[in-house]
Amino acid sequence: MAQQLPASTPFSADSADELPVGLQLAWRLRALIAAGRLAAGERLPSVRALAGWANVNVNTVRAVYARLEGEGLIVTRHGRGSFVAEDAPRSPEVERIAAEAIDAAAEAGVDARDVAIVTLISAGLPEALAEGLPPDPEAEEPPAELDLEQLAAELDLDDAWLATDELGARRELRRQIGRLEAQLAGYRRDLESLEGPRLLTPPEPRIASAAELERTRDALLRQLAGARATAAARARRERRARQVRDAMVADPGGHRWEVVSAAETGEQGCGSWEVGSRLGPLGALMSWWRVKVSGGCPLAGPPAGGFGVRG
Repeated sequence: MAQQLPASTPFSADSADELPVGLQLAWRLRALIAAGRLAAGERLPSVRALAGWANVNVNTVRAVYARLEGEGLIVTRHGRGSFVAEDAPRSPEVERIAAEAIDAAAEAGVDARDVAIVTLISAGLPEALAEGLPPDPEAEEPPAELDLEQLAAELDLDDAWLATDELGARRELRRQIGRLEAQLAGYRRDLESLEGPRLLTPPEPRIASAAELERTRDALLRQLAGARATAAARARRERRARQVRDAMVADPGGHRWEVVSAAETGEQGCGSWEVGSRLGPLGALMSWWRVKVSGGCPLAGPPAGGFGVRG
């Protein structure tokens, strides 16, 4: 005859809950054992009985029992059934602390599941973080001092014009200015934070003197050097962002809650890659993580459904 339990049995499972029924049963049994409500050596319900009470397949219960046995919480004795392990960790204080946390969360208007997540994450943080973050080995290096003479030599900007007349000097300086303007055209996105003239645009139609053209050339030369340094730093940041993005896709569990935007990687689009819990707060407790691509612009990369990994 099938065993009977009252309607309030802790073994009942809710198929509408975001957590799969198998995980519900596993967590309920773990809670009962940890709180000491199931004593050491106590016999657990049979696979068929528990499947009937929880309205799940017997294979689901077998998988739950196998998982708990692998964690050392229960033991299975052939022909006799499954029992709470003698050395399974338990303490009545666990239930008291949990009840106090739930009451405090209710008084503060905070979701108890969020409290559970913060407790779990906080317990796993190294104590060293209390003294501040460790040095970042990939921290951006300070930009090297700009070598204007080397850049001028690279672009063939010499001072041979000084030995020519005024007309020849203006002609040569205009050539050099045109060379610099052509180079600067490729750094438009890196010029926003730089100051100085972009192009040779006199306030009124007139013939600029050689001295004025020289000042303009020198200003553009400094601007090009700054733009190149800015572009190099941006390229390093984008490369690191792409490396983080690729690592998130390969191992979501190792990059929990991290977000990388397309703008940070230097790629087209306005979306982002974000590591989140597959099953909400309880999914985070069970370490079910995925990478999700979001945003209103089409992106090249992983499908919008994300990558699911238990990390």
